[in-house]
Amino acid sequence: MLNGAVLPKLLKLSVPLMLSSVLQLLFNAADIIVVGNFASEYSLAAVGATTALVNLMTNLFLGLSTGSNVIVSRYMGEGNDEKVGKTIHTSIFFAVVSGLILTAAGIIFARQLLELMQTPPEVLELSAIYLRIYFAGMIAMMIYNFGSSILRSKGDTKRPLYFLAFSGVINVVLNLIFVILFKMDVAGVALATVISQCVSAGLILKCLINETGAFRFSFRKLRPDGRIASKILRVGVPAGFQGVVFSLSNVVIQSSVNGFGPVVMAGSSAAASIEGFVWVSMNSFSQGALTFVSQNMGAKKYSRINRIAFIACACGAVTGLVLGNAAYLLGTPLLRIYDPRPDVIAAGLIRMSMVCCFYFTCGLMDCIVGAIRGMGFAVTPTIVSMLGACGLRIIWIFTVFRVPENHTVLMLFVSYPVSWVITFLAHFVCYAFMRRKFPKTDAELSVSSTVREI
Repeated sequence: MLNGAVLPKLLKLSVPLMLSSVLQLLFNAADIIVVGNFASEYSLAAVGATTALVNLMTNLFLGLSTGSNVIVSRYMGEGNDEKVGKTIHTSIFFAVVSGLILTAAGIIFARQLLELMQTPPEVLELSAIYLRIYFAGMIAMMIYNFGSSILRSKGDTKRPLYFLAFSGVINVVLNLIFVILFKMDVAGVALATVISQCVSAGLILKCLINETGAFRFSFRKLRPDGRIASKILRVGVPAGFQGVVFSLSNVVIQSSVNGFGPVVMAGSSAAASIEGFVWVSMNSFSQGALTFVSQNMGAKKYSRINRIAFIACACGAVTGLVLGNAAYLLGTPLLRIYDPRPDVIAAGLIRMSMVCCFYFTCGLMDCIVGAIRGMGFAVTPTIVSMLGACGLRIIWIFTVFRVPENHTVLMLFVSYPVSWVITFLAHFVCYAFMRRKFPKTDAELSVSSTVREI
């Protein structure tokens, strides 16, 4: 990552990550497709009603895995194997603790949180059942995400893809068995997800245990290093908090969607699942930018930073433009896979017209944020996102959307592209300002020109 052309190496890192994320979504989509076609009438709406809430509760801790990626990449660039090893063990420790906290919170407060989201009574009980079982697998989910983030920091995105493919097949098979054969409804889908997450977590741990050198994991060394934990938290907590705030705005939007009834909820859930494929494809370049910039910062190769940021943004935008508009044009047959009812398909197309067609602006926003975090700035992009993407959506809902003639599903989803465009412009200004804090070329760096460490 430290020499040569950026584009082919960025693609080599990002494409397997993209495929891994798409594969993960395919298996998640299988959950929705199975319940939409073979479970009870309200099952699809019940599963969809939990998505924003799950993201809200998990994003803070998943942000810590971003911190792990940045710190491991930075120490790799420096060639500091001892600190790489300590960061890996600290990260897995965080994964276990995070999983325990999420499991307890999800099981205890599932129903109360769903009620706060104004989940309709006819789907409330099904949603609560799904949520409690789903959160029982949080430790495994966190271990997989932290472990794959560690491997990604050294450019290994292929093995997490293989592990996910194997566990995903198990997920689909168990979905069909539990829902169609045993008639377990949403409980069967949630249980299949938990089992597959345990498989993927076991595979990622086995991979790290069998590593050599600094990346080798040992249970005997599973304890946090105070200084490294502090560095992970300084990057990861703001990243996680940004995810929480994003999810909070989506929870508010989901609550507004819930007010239009189960049909719109089902259509929005199916559309959101399709949109997810576009987002993870764009976001893989954001993760690539974060890893590339982090390693080059560690190696003090500042001359490559602008090139990496520009290429990542271009890749993210082109991916979003092509895939987003293709998804909308094929919206009717794609939505029919999830739910064949015409009214559900019509509701889903309304959402996709606003989200998919303008998704490339979200790709630009995410990729520039990846570059900013790779440079070691974690708080500023969080504040910008909180005020921009998230704050604007909430303001939109409580102002523009509240006007009687604007109180429609279409106007609700207009808040997405408006917030993406404004927030990207703000992030771009921040990037330009922060980039000036570092030398323009490698040759300008000297011992006296050290910059603030993360």
